[in-house]
Formats: sequence, C-alpha cells, structure tokens
Amino acid sequence: MTQQKNILIIRLSAIGDVVFSSPLIKALRRSYPDANISWLVEPAAAPLLKNNPDIDELIIWPKAEWKQLWKQRKYLTLLRALGLLRKRLKAKNFDMAIDLQGLLKSGIWALWSGAPQRIGLGSKEGSARFMNRVISRQGDDPRIGSEYYHLALEMKLDVADFAMDIALSDEDVAYAAEFRHNGEYAVICPFTTRPQKHWLASRWPELAQQIMRQQGLPVIMLGGPGDVAAAAYIQNENSKIINLVGKSSLTQTAAIIKQSSLLVGVDTGLTHMGIAFNVPTLALFGSTCPYSDTTHENARVLYHKMECSPCRRNPSCDGDFTCMKKITIEEIMQNVSEVMP
Repeated sequence: MTQQKNILIIRLSAIGDVVFSSPLIKALRRSYPDANISWLVEPAAAPLLKNNPDIDELIIWPKAEWKQLWKQRKYLTLLRALGLLRKRLKAKNFDMAIDLQGLLKSGIWALWSGAPQRIGLGSKEGSARFMNRVISRQGDDPRIGSEYYHLALEMKLDVADFAMDIALSDEDVAYAAEFRHNGEYAVICPFTTRPQKHWLASRWPELAQQIMRQQGLPVIMLGGPGDVAAAAYIQNENSKIINLVGKSSLTQTAAIIKQSSLLVGVDTGLTHMGIAFNVPTLALFGSTCPYSDTTHENARVLYHKMECSPCRRNPSCDGDFTCMKKITIEEIMQNVSEVMP
C-alpha cells in the first residue's frame, strides 16, 4: 500500500452521516499510521470530530456565513474568504482527498484541495468529473453505514473493528454524569429535519410514561434549538419528561446518550449515536430506507414497509405518514423489554 503523507476527508454534513462515516478515521489511521489526516466539515457537525485523537486537523467550511455574505451582496468579502480557504487547503499538500458526500459542492472542494488522488463515494451531480476514482455505495447491503465499509474495503484499508467512533471531552462526560446521580435514565429523540421521518407527536408522552412505569427509568428528551416548540408540546402532555431540548451542546447531548440505559428515536443523528455508543436503541423508520443490520444485538430498527416505501423526500400520502403510524407504543415496549439487559 502506497504511503500517504497528507489525507483530506470531505464530509461536510449532516450529523448522522458524520457518525456513520466515523469508522473510516481509525481505518485510515491504521492503514497510514504516519499520515496527517484532516477533515473538511461544516460547523454544525464539527464538535463530533474535534476530540478524535486520530484527526490531526479540522478544517471548517462556514457555509451559512458564506450564504449570508452572498445575500448581503458582499461579493468581494466572499471571494476573499473563498480564496483564503482554498489557499489553506493547497498549503496542506494533500496527497489524497476522499469525498464521502459525493455532491457537486464536496467534489469541487476535493478538486480545490489540490490532491493528485481524489476518490469519490457514489459521486453524483457531476462531481465524478473531479475524481480519479469513483466507488459505488453498494446500496443492497443492510449493514449500518454500509457504504463506508464498502469504501474502506475497496481502498484496502484495515477494517478490523470498523465501528462508529465519537470522542468526547472530559467536560462533556462530567456534564452528563450529573444526570446519573439519582440512577439510570432513558432518552427519547423525537425530532429530525423532515416531517415524514417523525413519529406521531401525540404518542411520545404516553411512550415516556410506559418507559417510566415498566422500566423504572426517568426519561430525558433530547433535540436541537429548532425543536424547542415541538418539545414543549410533548412535555406539556407529560410533565415528568426531563426536557433538555435546545439546552445542551451537541457533544453534551452525545455524552448524555452515551451514559443512558435506553434510547428510542426517529431517523436522526442522535439515534444513530445510541448505536455508536452501544446503548440499547430502538430506531423508528418510515420514509427512509433503513439499515436492518445495526451490528449490535441490543439495537433494532422498527419499520413497516409500505407500497410507497421508501419515499425519502417525496411522500405521496398527503401527510398521513401511515408507515410511522403503524409503529405502535405496544410494539416499541415489547422491543424495549427484549433489548434491555
């Protein structure tokens, strides 16, 4: 295997995809122990990578700031910022750039990195023209994060213990430990970016009550700042739920998940973290095509396939979301009893 001195990973977003792709970091480090490994990422997902000892440098693309400059017609300021980031990438003398996103924007960054070897994962939107090699995503594999495992195999990387990896700071761990002083707890993650991926909001309060009653665990609700209003509705229906939505940083939230005894959530990055941390996890899927192999015996996917499944971003049910309605509280609680130690 040719030794690489400087490697750039490009996965700009989102949180769940960064979690899924995290096993590649250790695989690259094992395969190229002396390489300098950098990761180009947007600010939202960067905290999940900043404490990883196998990443030498995080390079942040402030996409939202650049969009704002464009809207404000500050074109010269935007061009200067673009030039500075390109110059920073070029100065790293990358030997290899790996575009895990496979989009036009990520492909352009791979080209602008100056790396002579550019590998794209499932490249689309015309980004394949910027690559020396394109590796398919192998869509039939049911394993969680299968496309990244396939990429590692095709690149002949060391895939021993190819597991998702989120490194946390001591401060984050200490923050989460405060919630364990009175014993163990469960977490629920009801929120994501698309309504067709949501379970029924009216069922979360009763599910939390069932977890408290049957498992004897207090329930913490997690989510981001954009979920505060939806979380207020759920808590209003069950005041016993501990509502931390929008109150914890991303890494503090990850630490809370790591120390939990159970996680129930929809198809969102926080739910995938539960599997990464080997927490008993139930993932509720509907509009998206789920992985069925979680690689963990204590993690399961609950999914009712419909004729229209998976609709992904184009639901055809006029907002009925029957696939999610079919997941009942009783089904979840039955699986809770089976995944709990």
